[in-house]
Amino acid sequence: MARGRLAGRNIRPPSRNRALSRQTLDEPRFMHAPPLLSMLQSLIKTPSVSCTSAALDQSNVAVINELATWLESLGFAITVQPLPNAPGKANLIATMGRGTGGLVLAGHTDTVPYDDAHWSQSPFSLTERDGRFYGLGACDMKGFFPIAIEAARRFEGATLKAPLTIVATSDEESSMAGARCLAASDIPKPQFAVVGEPTDFRPIFAHKGFMMLSIALQGSSGHSSDPGLGHNALDAMHCVMGELLAFRAQLAATHRNTAFDVSVPTLNLGCLRAGDNPNRICDHADLQIDLRLLPGMDTAAIISALEIRLARSAEAHGTAITMTPVSAPVSPFATPSDGRLVRTLERLSGTAAGTVAFGTEGPFLQALGMETVIFGPGSIDQAHQPDEYLAADRIQPAVDVLTQLIAEVCVQ
Repeated sequence: MARGRLAGRNIRPPSRNRALSRQTLDEPRFMHAPPLLSMLQSLIKTPSVSCTSAALDQSNVAVINELATWLESLGFAITVQPLPNAPGKANLIATMGRGTGGLVLAGHTDTVPYDDAHWSQSPFSLTERDGRFYGLGACDMKGFFPIAIEAARRFEGATLKAPLTIVATSDEESSMAGARCLAASDIPKPQFAVVGEPTDFRPIFAHKGFMMLSIALQGSSGHSSDPGLGHNALDAMHCVMGELLAFRAQLAATHRNTAFDVSVPTLNLGCLRAGDNPNRICDHADLQIDLRLLPGMDTAAIISALEIRLARSAEAHGTAITMTPVSAPVSPFATPSDGRLVRTLERLSGTAAGTVAFGTEGPFLQALGMETVIFGPGSIDQAHQPDEYLAADRIQPAVDVLTQLIAEVCVQ
């Protein structure tokens, strides 16, 4: 991992990433951290989509460069961490102060893909309207970084008793590759971590894990006039889907956590593709599902039980079955609801802690030994859709809460 301050104006990952386009590695637009809204505008206009489709996937290095420049100007020591075997992808670890313990403010630099036609304005132009700031990533979650930097700016030149670290990761929206790389690294391990996902200022002490699985059935084709000429993969998939629905009901009957609005595990049949023509016996069928487990559930055991169950259905229809993860699963997350960081954020925000159903990078930071809480401005209701926005009246309260948190953990 590259360490230390990076020289000069052009903050870049090591040489193996220099095959990136000149546009991606342009000089940062500011030498000193600009005003908060200027930072937000600059981040929004810098595309950094991550996607499982290579055609839509983009580098996040330009965003990392920009954040690094701003934070370096405030006295942070900068580490850029290129992702292994992923040119154009990098994490940022920026630290102010020395010693043990301290606080991490963490977020991801990537956004989901977008459809220009469904936006009322350009996704890459920060637009203020009716007390809202619109733009791709404004809520989820580029908006968190200017807020965190603005809070950190108030301690520029101060002597900290414990370090403040700002972490920016890549590919949260597709594979969690940045968080996985971070969790496998030999980095300093502060005492507390806040993941700034949009929770509407509600401290989140638990969320479900999630995994996306692809289930493929391979039969054999033949003329549709005689079903005996082949093995119909769609017939087999009908039984497999029945087993999935029965498995879903079984999980709901045996696992429940009333701290969650949706108190049971969920299994969604999301996408089905099969066959090629009505007059041919269908020889292949592919189904993708989304499975969200409660804290305490064993991800590997659930997958194993599901594989055994589905194999029986496929075998009965003479079809081969393979079940593969679309990406590596993310474990459920939970931290004690009466932990110090949870209680502190409840007090500072005036909001009782709770849970959410969506996944975050929290488990990976927690794996490094930090007490971790999910807490940020904006609402998940505005994420992953056209005209994504961050409400203007949520920005200053967020700066104030993070400022107080930094003061209590790193200064007082």
